[in-house]
Amino acid sequence: MELLIQFLNALISLTREMAPYLLLGFIVAGILHVYVPEGAFNKWFGNKNLKSVVYAALMGIPLPLCSCGVIPTGISIYKEGASKGATVSFLISTPQTGVDSIMVTYSLLGFPFALARPFIALVTGVLGGWVVNKTDDDESTIKKNESNHADKAPSMKREHSLKRIWSYAFDEFLGDIADWLLIGLLLAGVISVIIPEDFFKSVYLKNELSSMLIVLVASIPFYVCATGSVPIAAALLMKGLNPGAVLVFLMAGPATNMATMTVISKTLGKKTLIIYIGSLVVGSIVFGLLINHLFPKSFFNAISVSNGHHAGSIWIWVEWISVLFLSLILIRFYSMKFMNFLRKQKGEKSVSTQELTIGVTGMTCENCAARVEASLLQLDTVNESKVNLQNGTVQIKGNNIVVEELKSSVEKVGYGFSKLIEE
Repeated sequence: MELLIQFLNALISLTREMAPYLLLGFIVAGILHVYVPEGAFNKWFGNKNLKSVVYAALMGIPLPLCSCGVIPTGISIYKEGASKGATVSFLISTPQTGVDSIMVTYSLLGFPFALARPFIALVTGVLGGWVVNKTDDDESTIKKNESNHADKAPSMKREHSLKRIWSYAFDEFLGDIADWLLIGLLLAGVISVIIPEDFFKSVYLKNELSSMLIVLVASIPFYVCATGSVPIAAALLMKGLNPGAVLVFLMAGPATNMATMTVISKTLGKKTLIIYIGSLVVGSIVFGLLINHLFPKSFFNAISVSNGHHAGSIWIWVEWISVLFLSLILIRFYSMKFMNFLRKQKGEKSVSTQELTIGVTGMTCENCAARVEASLLQLDTVNESKVNLQNGTVQIKGNNIVVEELKSSVEKVGYGFSKLIEE
């Protein structure tokens, strides 16, 4: 019982510290999504030179995409003509950080780590992309779409911008990281309770290089999103792990996992995969050593889970209100997810399932497809939706489907309903 109480206290304290910055990150993510056209940066990635690699890294750093978003996005821009180097640069830099994780990093690890993460993501992304372009012998390129994605993007009414920001931030993007965010918080609470205060000072992990290598090996299969990795890193730092090894975890955890490596190997080739992993390994170790030797350890103190760094009573109220709001949107999200599951189960048992196909305009990548599918599945009458990007169609299964509801659902997430193709 005592351990459970300690775990709950640590979990609540960590959540209180994270919540205001996490919510701010969600809002900024929504703003980026609404006001930066999806295809606007594709044209900057096409050339096989250093500039395209730098552009890809710079565009990837603020994007709040975990592996489930960055892989289809990265591969889609490659298939539309981006060089392998630019694609790898995007894939390396994007999952390491994002506006949400930077905010959370500042709240739990302080300003030095919050500043270091995007800088290191930029350097490692550019390094990996540059090496890929220099070593890539395949001169053939995939033909780019003749029309610019920015021109194809569906037009939006400005008066609906706030609704679109909310929909993306607290529906779609929340769905991308909710599971890993909760896992990260729970693991951080467990680490805070079960690992003794002097653990990393009393075992061989006290040696900085060995600790980095061990953390690196453990982090490659152990994927967490950039935001979810922060509370775990904070707990490890408070337990005595050196800042350099913590940085290795913050880099390798979000950027490497078996799914990512498999997709990269199949799409970009095994040589590109080796460079991808090598850039992260070398970059994390080098920057880890630099942090340990160039800066005093006092620069990298995690915020205590028992004594927050914001002492003002007003800020405490902000933290608790943020915790309440974050809890409510998570409850809402998982309730909707559960209801969708029940609807699908019910639909599978139904013997009178209705099937039809609709045309949808404005879909340009796998992320677009995911948004349309998710929006349609929120309808009570829809049990299954499957996008065909090549044809610009969506196959729908359900009961008592109303076409006007389909049209409204598609347009709500910013795409166009063209026609009902067949019933």
